[in-house]
Amino acid sequence: MQDFEEIFGSDGPLATAIPGFATRDEQIAMAEQVWQALRSNGRLIVEAGTGTGKTFAYLVPALLSGRRVIVSTGTRNLQDQLFHRDLPTVSAAIGRPAQVALLKGRANYLCLHRLDLAEHQAADRGLRREVATALGRVRAWAHVTKEGDISELAQLSESDPVWPWVTSTRDNCLGPDCPVFDRCHVVNARRKAQGSDIVVVNHHLLMADLVLKEEGFGDLLPGADAIIIDEAHQLPEVAANFLGFTVSSRQLQSLAKDLASELLLSGPQQSVSAAFSQTIDRQLIDLQDSLGAKRERCEFKDWPSLTFDALANLRQTLDDLTQSLTEAAKDSTGLTNLRRRSIELANRLSSMIEADAESKVPSVRWAQSTGRGTGQGVSFHLVPLDVAEQLGNLVQANSAAWVCTSATLAIGESFDHFMQRVGMRDARTARFGSPFDYESQTLMYLPKGLPPPSSPRHTVSVVDAAIPVLKASGGRAFMLFTSHRALREAADLLLARLGPALPFPVLVQGDAPREVLLTKFRERGNAVLLGTSSFWEGVDVKGAALSVVIIDKLPFAAPDDPVLKARLEAIERRGGNAFFEEQIPHAVITLKQGVGRLMRDPNDFGVIMLCDERVRTKGYGRIFLDSLPSMPRTENLVDVQQFLYERLSAIGLAPDPDAMNPSAVIDW
Repeated sequence: MQDFEEIFGSDGPLATAIPGFATRDEQIAMAEQVWQALRSNGRLIVEAGTGTGKTFAYLVPALLSGRRVIVSTGTRNLQDQLFHRDLPTVSAAIGRPAQVALLKGRANYLCLHRLDLAEHQAADRGLRREVATALGRVRAWAHVTKEGDISELAQLSESDPVWPWVTSTRDNCLGPDCPVFDRCHVVNARRKAQGSDIVVVNHHLLMADLVLKEEGFGDLLPGADAIIIDEAHQLPEVAANFLGFTVSSRQLQSLAKDLASELLLSGPQQSVSAAFSQTIDRQLIDLQDSLGAKRERCEFKDWPSLTFDALANLRQTLDDLTQSLTEAAKDSTGLTNLRRRSIELANRLSSMIEADAESKVPSVRWAQSTGRGTGQGVSFHLVPLDVAEQLGNLVQANSAAWVCTSATLAIGESFDHFMQRVGMRDARTARFGSPFDYESQTLMYLPKGLPPPSSPRHTVSVVDAAIPVLKASGGRAFMLFTSHRALREAADLLLARLGPALPFPVLVQGDAPREVLLTKFRERGNAVLLGTSSFWEGVDVKGAALSVVIIDKLPFAAPDDPVLKARLEAIERRGGNAFFEEQIPHAVITLKQGVGRLMRDPNDFGVIMLCDERVRTKGYGRIFLDSLPSMPRTENLVDVQQFLYERLSAIGLAPDPDAMNPSAVIDW
C-alpha cells in the first residue's frame, strides 16, 4: 500500500518540487480511492470539489501503479495541460518517469494522400485562391515534419480553410489501402500511443475507440489496464453522439469534393463528378427550403412532407452514385472508399425517414437549419434516448479499471443520476467537498423582488439588480445567462445603463472568439464578461479579476430541445417523474459548474448572485442550494457591498469610496 499521506504531505516530494503546493486531506483520500480501483480493476465514480486537486489525485496513483493508463479529458485545453504541464511535473516530483503520449483527433494531423489530391485539384483550378496558395506552405512543411501535427505550422491558424483539404476524417480515410499508409501521421501517432505508459485522449477519441474500432489503426483500449475519465459529467452526451448518427450538408458536400479530387487523380471522365456535385448542391437547397427559413430545430413529427421528398431524392442520388462507381471503383482504392461512403450515407438517410426507425432502437430524430449565406447548412440527427445500456455494456466488456471523476457528478450526496446515465450501477462512489473556505471567503446573494424567470421583464430586472453589485466590485464579474436571447438583451441594457464612459470594460460573447475574450478579461483585471453555456464550465480565472459571478436563472435545459422532450416523455411513459429524474439533476450539475467559476484558488473570494427566486419559493429550490458548497447567504444588497468593499480594500482594489457607499443602496 502506498503512503499517500507522505507523498502529498507538507514534507513530501510534491511539496518539495512544486512551489505553493498545499496538503489537502481531500486530495489524499481521493488518491487512496483511485489507487484501490487501479489495483483491483474496479469501477469508481468520484466527485472532487473545486480545489481538491483531483488531477494530481489520479495522476500520482496512475504513475505509481506501473500500469498502462488512458486518461480522457473533456477538452483539448485540458489535454494540453495534462500532457505539457501536469504529467511532467508529477512524474519528476515522485521520481516515476513514464512514456507519455498525447493523441489527438484525425483533423489535427496532416494527411499526405489528401495533400496529393488537393494539389491535383489546385492544378486543375478547382480550389479557391486562398486554399491553393496555402498548399505551398503545407507541402514545404510536409517535407520536414515528423509528427504531422498541424499546430506546428504556426504560419497558418488552425481554422485556416486549407486544413479540411489536407486532413482526413473517418469517412474519407483509406486505411491500410492508402498509397502512403506507411507514412501516415495518424497511424504513427496511434502506434506511439500504444507503446506509451500514459496516453492522454479526449472523450470523443475514447468513444471512437470504444465504438468504432477503426480497422487498420489498432485499438487503444484492449491494451490499457485502466481508463480514467476526467470531466466525466460530459461523457453521456458525447456517447449519445457516437451511438447515434448525423447526415449533414457538410458531409454530402465533402463527398462531392472528394469525388472530384479522386476522379482527377484516377483519370475517369469528370462528368460524373460535375453532375453529382451540381445535383447535390441543388437538392441541399431544396432540403433547406423545405424546412422553412426561420426554423432552427424541427422535430421529426413536424417535418413537412416536402422534407421527406427531398430526403428521398438525396437517397436516390446516392444510390445512383453508388451504382455509377461500381465499375470505376474496382481499380481505385479512393473510389472504392467513396462508394462505401455513398452507401453508408444512403443507409443513414433511409433510417432517418423510416416510420419505424425509433421502434428498433429508442431514439429521437430532428433536423437543424443554420440559416442562409455564409455558413448555411442543414443537418439531420438520430440520437438514442438512453445510452446507459450500450455504454454500460462497452465498459463491462473491457476488463480495465474505470475511474470517472468531475467536480459535478452528484445531486446532493447521490450519484444515482450519473450512474444511470452511464450504466455503471456497480461502481463504488466517493464525494469530496472543496477544501476552499467558502464560509468566510464567499457570499451568496439572492436578491428579492425579481419577477419570475418566465416574465418578459426578468432580464431587465437582472441587469438593474446587477449594476449596483458591479459598481461595488468595480467590474471583475461574469454574468452567465441560460439563453443567447437573454445575453443579447442584457448586453444592450447594461451598455445603455452605463453610458458611453464605461466605468469598466464590458466583453460580450460573440463579439470575439472565446479565448480572446478570456485573455482580455484576465489582462484588464476589472472587466465584466457576459456569456452563455460555453462560459459556464472549463473557464479558469484566478484572483480578484473575477470577484462576482451573476447567474440569471436556474439553468434548466430548453424545454423545446427534441432530445430532452423525448427523454422526458419516455420517463413519464414508464411512470417516472421526468422533472425530478431528468430536468432537476441536469440543471443542478450545470449550476454547480457555473458557481464553480468563482473560486479557483485558496486565496480567491467573491459573490455568487443568483437571480432566480425559485430557489427560495419552490420546494425543489432546496435541492439546488444543498448541492452547492456551503456559503453564507443574504438578500440584502448592503451586505454584498460591505463584503466586496472589505475584501477589495484588503488588497488595494476598492473602487472610489464616493462611488461605492457600503452603508446605502447605490441609486442609479
